[in-house]
Amino acid sequence: MNGQVSPVTHTVGLKQGKGRSYEVDIRLMAPRDWLLQRGFERDAVLVTQSGARIPVYHDGGSHHDGSNDGRLDPADTISIELTARDDSCTSEVDLMRKYPEFDGTDA
Repeated sequence: MNGQVSPVTHTVGLKQGKGRSYEVDIRLMAPRDWLLQRGFERDAVLVTQSGARIPVYHDGGSHHDGSNDGRLDPADTISIELTARDDSCTSEVDLMRKYPEFDGTDA
């Protein structure tokens, strides 16, 4: 992310969009300390193995005092969920190029 490499656990969900398009929901778990050390606050760019660049966001979690305005905080849990929605895939070929995880599965 943002030019730095870190192994992360992720899930990718798929649903049919309008026409021949697809919507891909991405959720990944990144180490809080790794993110903080790199100056992460709310968003980053995920670069996939296929080279796709996808903005991912941290929803801010829940803080009792509400003072962090959505930014990552050292008080957050040790694994931080980042999410994205990609609706740029306009064909099955485009989907397979960007997300080889789906490897020919019927959408």
